[in-house]
Amino acid sequence: MKIKLTSVLVDDQEKALKFYTEVLGFIKKTEIPMGKHKWLTVVSKEEQDGVELVLEPISFEPAKVFQKELFKAGIPFTAFSVDNVDKEYERLLNLGVIFSMKPTEMGATKLAVFSDTCGNNIQIFQVL
Repeated sequence: MKIKLTSVLVDDQEKALKFYTEVLGFIKKTEIPMGKHKWLTVVSKEEQDGVELVLEPISFEPAKVFQKELFKAGIPFTAFSVDNVDKEYERLLNLGVIFSMKPTEMGATKLAVFSDTCGNNIQIFQVL
């Protein structure tokens, strides 16, 4: 058994695609029109055959409530591994990304949390 797909709920697929590619640096892997929405995935430049992140349109009302409450509570929807949290924090800060948690050491990791502009808190982390 392998993990090939995971998803993040987004309130606007086009805005999400722009943020996840132009700001975070992922690349678009799949885009298939499906009526009002698309099957839209991005992948890491470093692992283009790795796990795909589905930019999942949020149209199910209970999912909207779930996303909103996670965001209000400051809980990250997902986390991405980086080599150096401090460098990534500075890079993203310079691109206008809004952080709710600056780089912080927690045990054997360092992490930071930011808004993806699509309704989610996202965590970046590195293992120390």
